[in-house]
Amino acid sequence: MQLLNLIFATFAVLSCALGLWQWLAARNFPLHQKTAKAGFAPAISILKPLKGGDETTAASLASWLRQDYAGPVEILFGVGDANDPICEITRRVVAEKQATLVKPLSLLDARLIVCEIATGTNAKAAKLAQLEKLAAHDLILISDADVRVPPDFLASFVAPLRTENTGLVNCFYRLAHPATPAMQWEAVAINADFWSQVLQSQTLKPLDFALGAAILVRRKALNEIGGFAALANCLADDYQLGHRIARNGHRIALCPMVVECWDAPQGWAQVWRHQLRWARTIRVCQPLPYFFSLLANPTWWPLLWLAFTVIAGNNFFSVLAAVVFLLLRIVLAHNLQRRFTPERKLISPAWLVPVKDLLNVALWLAAFLGNTVEWRGRRMKLRRDGTLVEI
Repeated sequence: MQLLNLIFATFAVLSCALGLWQWLAARNFPLHQKTAKAGFAPAISILKPLKGGDETTAASLASWLRQDYAGPVEILFGVGDANDPICEITRRVVAEKQATLVKPLSLLDARLIVCEIATGTNAKAAKLAQLEKLAAHDLILISDADVRVPPDFLASFVAPLRTENTGLVNCFYRLAHPATPAMQWEAVAINADFWSQVLQSQTLKPLDFALGAAILVRRKALNEIGGFAALANCLADDYQLGHRIARNGHRIALCPMVVECWDAPQGWAQVWRHQLRWARTIRVCQPLPYFFSLLANPTWWPLLWLAFTVIAGNNFFSVLAAVVFLLLRIVLAHNLQRRFTPERKLISPAWLVPVKDLLNVALWLAAFLGNTVEWRGRRMKLRRDGTLVEI
């Protein structure tokens, strides 16, 4: 019994220590800091792969047309089907914003491209491969349809490229409108844990992958890895893009600005499928770190220790320590969300923090119990090398 108590206590202390390390790494990062450099505004081609849309899509697309940026900007919207409703949304957004833009766009600056030839199982990467050939500039920015940015985003996002060895710039993203309890659960994972875990890993080694909400890359670095066509069968195209560019010796920079991801309301089943796809993707991309990630679960281990001490009738100190660890987890998660999310009303309820951690145990197990993922209504098999085969 004493041995079991020691094991549970050790894991509880370890998970708490890792949580504190994660919080400290996040605290030292200059989050939300604007880094625009006067006189530095190189030309940028923005590639936006699109498919379908909801009531939030128009506002997200419009935010990219409102950029207060001194340099030339080209925006290429790519769709796979000319009859997709997103085409009409895109045309309307461009037409409505034309007269009110800080820097008016000509018809050549913003174009809707129908990408009818799709090669590969990753439709997004397939669209990007075609848009890449049409891009006019040497700096290429890719971003999903649901990403919304402030007007000064480009000015700050391009600043790290003043350093020559920087090949790619990316940034954190937050779930901006968690409209359901399921989305609030996911918001704990994204708005509290994910960004701070990335910064925690960066204290050990330079960033060697990219975060997919917004990525700015030099065309030279992109060409070295074979362009977006080389990612046409990869599930985690953003991860692979950054990983391959870093492997070639280029630096990956993190811009302190945070973009927003807007989605229509989703239920538990939809969010679970998304989280499971993410878990299996990380398991394939980083198998060893993902396997040991269970050790860092700051609710699971203190809760097991608490249950064991209560059942075994151990001393009061063990019970108190376990409870303190559980409360500390909730406090730190709340603090991370407050730093990351300006609007306090969007912070997930405290009770969802331990719920998220316990569901993460189930996700961790599920990640090892299968190799299939669902992505935009398509069911695919995930191979060990991170590529996809449609079922």
